[in-house]
Amino acid sequence: MSDKYIQDIAEIRQMMEKSSRFISLSGLSGVMAGIYALIGAYVAWKLAYTSETLVYDQLIVRDVRGNLTWLMLDAAAVLLLAIITGVYLTRQKAKKQGVKTWDKTAQRLLINLLIPLATGGILVVIFYYQGLIGLIAPTTLIFYGLGLINASYYTYRDVRFLGISEVVLGLVASAVIGYGLLIWAIGFGVLHIIYGAMMYFKYEK
Repeated sequence: MSDKYIQDIAEIRQMMEKSSRFISLSGLSGVMAGIYALIGAYVAWKLAYTSETLVYDQLIVRDVRGNLTWLMLDAAAVLLLAIITGVYLTRQKAKKQGVKTWDKTAQRLLINLLIPLATGGILVVIFYYQGLIGLIAPTTLIFYGLGLINASYYTYRDVRFLGISEVVLGLVASAVIGYGLLIWAIGFGVLHIIYGAMMYFKYEK
C-alpha cells in the first residue's frame, strides 16, 4: 500500500513539473550552439585582426566598420544555426516525451529570455555608434546571462548557473577590454558545450 502511495506521489510531482516547467529543452542543442559560436568567433577574429592572437593590445585591429557587413553575416549565421538546431532537437525530444513544444510555459520562458536580450541588443547598437566597440562583447555576455537567469524559472534550474557564469564572464570582460573576443568565445562557446553536455547526460541519457 505504501509503495503505491509513493508511486502516486511521484506521478503527481512529475505531472506538476511538466505543467510548470519547459523540460523539452535539449542539451545537445547547447552543445551545437557552443560549436557554432566557436566557429563564429574564429571567423570574426580572421575578419577583424591581423595578428595571431585574440588580444587587442598585442595586435593591430583592422577597421571593424569596414568589415561590418561580413561580421554581421557571421553573427547572423551563428544565431540562425543555433536557433534552427535548438528548435529541431527540442521538438524531437518533446515527441519522445509526449509533451507539447509550444505551450504557456514555453511562451513565458521565451518572453523572460527576450526582454534582457532585446535590451542588451539595443545597448550594443548604441555602443557601436558611440565607438565603444570594446564594450560589445561584455554587454552581450551580461545580458544573455541575465536572460538565462530569467528563463531558468520556467525550465531546468541548471540554466540559472549557466546564466550566472555568463554574467560573471561579462563582468570580467568589462574589466579587461582587450580580451573581449576570447572571453566571448569561452562564454558562448566553451560554456555552452560543457553545460549542454552536462544537461544531456543528466536528463536525456
